[in-house]
Amino acid sequence: MKTIEKVYTSNRSTWVGDGFPTNSMLPMEQISNATSPLIVMGYTERREFTPTHHQRGVGMHPHRGFETVTIVYDGELEHHDSKGNQGTIGKNEVQWMTAGSGILHEEHHSKAFAESGGHLDMIQLWVNLPSHAKMTEPRYQELTENNIPEVSFEDGKGLVRVIAGTYKQGHRLVKGPAQTFSPIQMLDVRLNQGAHESFEFNPEWNNIVFVLSGKVKIDGQEFEHLQTVYLTHEVSQLSIECTEDAKLLIVSGEPINEPIVAHGPFVMNTEAEIVQAFEDFRAGKFAA
Repeated sequence: MKTIEKVYTSNRSTWVGDGFPTNSMLPMEQISNATSPLIVMGYTERREFTPTHHQRGVGMHPHRGFETVTIVYDGELEHHDSKGNQGTIGKNEVQWMTAGSGILHEEHHSKAFAESGGHLDMIQLWVNLPSHAKMTEPRYQELTENNIPEVSFEDGKGLVRVIAGTYKQGHRLVKGPAQTFSPIQMLDVRLNQGAHESFEFNPEWNNIVFVLSGKVKIDGQEFEHLQTVYLTHEVSQLSIECTEDAKLLIVSGEPINEPIVAHGPFVMNTEAEIVQAFEDFRAGKFAA
């Protein structure tokens, strides 16, 4: 059985705003139904920032037609948007924002983090919306460390945090708190060296393993930080062996199988919808 469809290695880091040096582990140019419902994934690998009174980050900008999912492993971020949502997410917390019909938002290092300085370690994924939900009312989900369920592996070999979908351990089924518009599973996995864990997959979905740090073996092949492993549709169960303490993000989703047209901050189904998005943005329709 063929386990691995392909592997992508991120070999460059670009700055998003002045606060997020980002490794593109799922580049926008690779958008297709083979990655659906994921559109892009950028990882800000652990980086130290010096103290400042300036809140580094990204100023107000628009989105339409998809969701942004921000996972913070270390550090602290602040979010503000045109619908009146605002919040601060810190270590092991998640912000799941549905842009839907259109929203303006900004993301910065929190005031406290900026002034104290420290390490920032985070990712942001873009999750596509099916056509029936692209013009849905924007919404904001703040998933705290306390409401994301955590499952420990035997013998202290690591843990899995269930952000979205479900994770099965023996007869126990653990459900993540994120509300999604299409079926998706998102697992924050930490493995200690020597761990050997098995994960179940739906072979009809697209299944991707992001290796954020450390080293693991999948089907006898070793993978390390900043590598994206695409699994084949033959895989229903996969064993992952950890050869160096590792942090993984495992994302699985049912393909939406609809046309994808992306331009800058908008992801729609047709060119005409992209043109309309720009017109609506210029007309100020993304504000509250």
